[in-house]
Amino acid sequence: MKTNAARILNQQKVPYTLLTYDVDPADLAAERAAEKLGLPTAQVFKTLVVRGDRTGVCLAVIPAHARLDLKALAKMSGDRKIDTVPLKEVQGLTGYIRGGVTALGCKKPYPVYLDVSATQFKQIAVSAGKRGHMLLLSPEKYLIAVEGTIGAIAIAD
Repeated sequence: MKTNAARILNQQKVPYTLLTYDVDPADLAAERAAEKLGLPTAQVFKTLVVRGDRTGVCLAVIPAHARLDLKALAKMSGDRKIDTVPLKEVQGLTGYIRGGVTALGCKKPYPVYLDVSATQFKQIAVSAGKRGHMLLLSPEKYLIAVEGTIGAIAIAD
């Protein structure tokens, strides 16, 4: 089964591997996805929806085991302040539900910020836009596909 995110990568001729895993709706943590896929948590990236006071909605893509550094992202995006968007707004803004948010194929082309730690891997796993589906691709190709910006925006836990 192809997701919209996979179709977008196909259109852009970006090579990827579609990975699937069983989802427990009670535990949608990105760490669990990494565990089920047999990948290190540092290689599996979650997509967070945030809102800046100047730029509005944007997406932060950080490792599964990390927290978002709101101050670093605000500085990078040109905002004075940035906060995560309440969960009840996520689907309306992106078209995706929690556990399936991806920067590929959102309702609008939001700015995307990828944590620099992605560059330590030949391939990273990001959501394919559906729970239980991940895309494995090079961080460089992902950045091009989402027209993203790379920077230090994660704090490892």
